[in-house]
Amino acid sequence: MPELPEVEVVRAGLRTHVAGRVITKVEVLHPRAIRRHELGADDFTGRLAGLRIEAARRRGKYLWLELPEGQAILAHLGMSGQMLVQPEGTPDEKHLRVRVRFADNGPELRFVDQRTFGGLALADLVEVDGTLVPSTIAHIARDPMDPAFDPAGAVRALRSRRTEVKRALLDQTLVSGIGNIYADEALWRARLHWARPSERLTRAQGTAVLTAAAEVMAEALRAGGTSFDALYVNVNGQSGYFERSLNVYGQADRPCRRCGTPVRREPFMNRSSYFCPHCQPRPRVTR
Repeated sequence: MPELPEVEVVRAGLRTHVAGRVITKVEVLHPRAIRRHELGADDFTGRLAGLRIEAARRRGKYLWLELPEGQAILAHLGMSGQMLVQPEGTPDEKHLRVRVRFADNGPELRFVDQRTFGGLALADLVEVDGTLVPSTIAHIARDPMDPAFDPAGAVRALRSRRTEVKRALLDQTLVSGIGNIYADEALWRARLHWARPSERLTRAQGTAVLTAAAEVMAEALRAGGTSFDALYVNVNGQSGYFERSLNVYGQADRPCRRCGTPVRREPFMNRSSYFCPHCQPRPRVTR
């Protein structure tokens, strides 16, 4: 699933190619793409016609297109969602779900989603801590790359939970934007095992892992994100290449770049955790 850097790459592309344009027509080609919009396809398409997209925004893994009068198109990419900008007349993608046309007759905005886990919905904007966000994600915490992110507050939130540190990092109500890939990378940089109880973290350890998360996501952003297959691309259909810089994620049995010990993989929440058993020793007490 795309994490913060990948979603930020898409948001930046939408800001460049879509913000400031007026919608003339929206086509919903698959109902699951707007299943989170409870009033259905006709309401979704009818309310968008004639509206100007004011800005492209993001919080954590969620992005939205800001509309007039406190409205927004909230997008979640799910496992395979893509927001593509395509010249009019370009052949439809096999998994095209929603098409947005504009008054300037310029490139279309297309939502393509092979697995249909993602989707679009209209939402009201509400103020949370001085920032307007869609009401349906008002519970999502700020992310480490947000200018208003409170590191000390996030460390307190991590240490207040009785769970594994990795599970706490993935809790989007504590700190947003971090998923499986960057959690493993941040824990490797901070030399913490994923199963360390979060309530046993020192303030220094909590600060270290959040700092590492911000650093690794900033590096991934500069590389255009992490692409393991053709499902994650930017708005121009291009893949990111941060996969080449991953230290532990997906590196099972390969030597740790820091000490040479083979990287280990363990099951975690129906997924996997990757870590170096030397650099990140398992804690004596686990949850």
